[in-house]
Amino acid sequence: MSHTAHIPSHRKPRRSSSKLALRAGVAGGVLSTIAVAASPAQAEPVTETIEMPTLTNVDLSGALSTAVAASAEATEQDALAQDLRVQEDAAAAKAAKDAKKAKEEAERKAEAERKAKEAEEKALAEAQERASRSSERTSLSASSSSQDGGGSSESSYGDSTATGSAAAIVAFARAQVGDAYVRGATGPNAWDCSGLVQAAYRQAGIDLPRVSSSQSSMGTSVSLDNLQPGDILYWGSRSGSYHVAIYVGGGKFVGAQNPSSGVVEQSMDWDAPSGAVRIL
Repeated sequence: MSHTAHIPSHRKPRRSSSKLALRAGVAGGVLSTIAVAASPAQAEPVTETIEMPTLTNVDLSGALSTAVAASAEATEQDALAQDLRVQEDAAAAKAAKDAKKAKEEAERKAEAERKAKEAEEKALAEAQERASRSSERTSLSASSSSQDGGGSSESSYGDSTATGSAAAIVAFARAQVGDAYVRGATGPNAWDCSGLVQAAYRQAGIDLPRVSSSQSSMGTSVSLDNLQPGDILYWGSRSGSYHVAIYVGGGKFVGAQNPSSGVVEQSMDWDAPSGAVRIL
């Protein structure tokens, strides 16, 4: 006996051939079963043919044309709708603008009518005041003439009673007595000397120059002892007068004298004129 016989061997024991054959047979059977189960069933042969529709170039072209036409029509409809909206918006804006303009015009017209009415009422009130003032002066004048002994209009200046155009000039001049004197003013509530004379003569349809020196150069020169109502009195030289007034009869004149006196009716003795001219 070897001295190593008692030591167990490290090699694996050999398997018997019978066991190996058995295991191989089992494995082969399993694989065969799996192969049979996995193999697809034999399909039945197709006996019917399905025919697919054939698309030709004509069909494709017609469909494309139809689609393009539909798209163009839709685009055109959108454009027309948008254009209509633009026109409606423009019409609405124009209507609003016209309405605003008409309202403003109506307001301006109403304001102008209101101002015209106020001016008319003011002018009427002033005319009534002037008439009342003139009536009071006429009463005072008549009373004064009566107290002076007989009310004769004769004087040392040789005048006669004013008639016709002269009466209109005198009446207008006397109606302005009490108004203010303002240099360069031509009425209706303020005057300078030549402005008052010019306006008085306009009542008789006669247009005179604006300044006193030109007014005193008009007409015919008359002496102060042969005056008639309506004659123009002047102070200074005839061609270079610095002041004018209207002779109203009874040795008196009406004139826009100065800022402190205003329009007054005074005796010629109060401020003797240099001369006179007759236009009428």
